[in-house]
Amino acid sequence: MLSQELEYVLNQAFVNATHKRQEFITIEHLLLALLGNPSAVEVLRACGADLDLLADNVRQFIEDNCPLLPEGEEQEAQPTIGFQRVLQRAVFHVQASGKKEVTGANVLAAIFSEKDSQAVYLLNQQGVTRLDVVNYMAHGVSKVVKGDPDEEGVAEGDQAGAATEGEAKPSALESWTLNLN
Repeated sequence: MLSQELEYVLNQAFVNATHKRQEFITIEHLLLALLGNPSAVEVLRACGADLDLLADNVRQFIEDNCPLLPEGEEQEAQPTIGFQRVLQRAVFHVQASGKKEVTGANVLAAIFSEKDSQAVYLLNQQGVTRLDVVNYMAHGVSKVVKGDPDEEGVAEGDQAGAATEGEAKPSALESWTLNLN
């Protein structure tokens, strides 16, 4: 049911949290792990995210907020309820859509259901929304102009309306309509 890449990423998240003696594995751990998953990275790039900054912010949040196990206590990190809900949502969504395999991109979309999580806040801070993720997964609509992955721009289908350097950006009305007069 889970893709091999996703299984590997989830395993790495558990190993890293346990190695750092963190008591819980959270949605933020999941987001950090997804930054190593090709399908999730592809979606995040298409949505205009700065992956290095996102990774730094998530790591900092985990360091500052994730409780550590007491010295001498040995146990694996336990997944939080939110972590479990995200994975369940991703599986249910994939089953409902008739697909056979859950990918990192599906899990990324499911993270947005946990609105009060720091992971969603950090994604929104990067300008990444659930709508952007789902649009890219379903239709291939990217927020980034092809050829310039660091600059947010117009969607793929509207590259002809994109302004060149030195010109003012056309309004949405000018970009999407034609003057018939």
